[in-house]
Amino acid sequence: MSKDLKDLKDKVIAYLHALEKPDFEAARALCAETATVWHNDGKGDETLDEYFEGLKRQIGSYESIRYDIIRQFSQPGAVLQQHVVRVTAKSGERGGVHAAVYFAFDDAGLITRIEAYANYIPDSQDS
Repeated sequence: MSKDLKDLKDKVIAYLHALEKPDFEAARALCAETATVWHNDGKGDETLDEYFEGLKRQIGSYESIRYDIIRQFSQPGAVLQQHVVRVTAKSGERGGVHAAVYFAFDDAGLITRIEAYANYIPDSQDS
């Protein structure tokens, strides 16, 4: 793997670690100002402002989050990965958001596009 492709994978990991903290400023600094985001929620593309506003609300409802990367594939200017976001709600409920996410980058190495297909699955509770 070339250094450039590894650098893009490392930038995705840095972005996800910033969200885990949550450090939204650090995450946003890894994105181009004109970046757009798409989710499989039927609402179409979002601007960065809309995306981070939604993230703040969503992540704020959790006690903790952790990204477990299953696999990453890269090519020049893009990373495709599968991950599970392990979440613990403030109520104690635990679950995972299973996702496939595409990250596109500009020549400066900033994220210009995020496309996420995600599905929340609660952890099974043993009775």
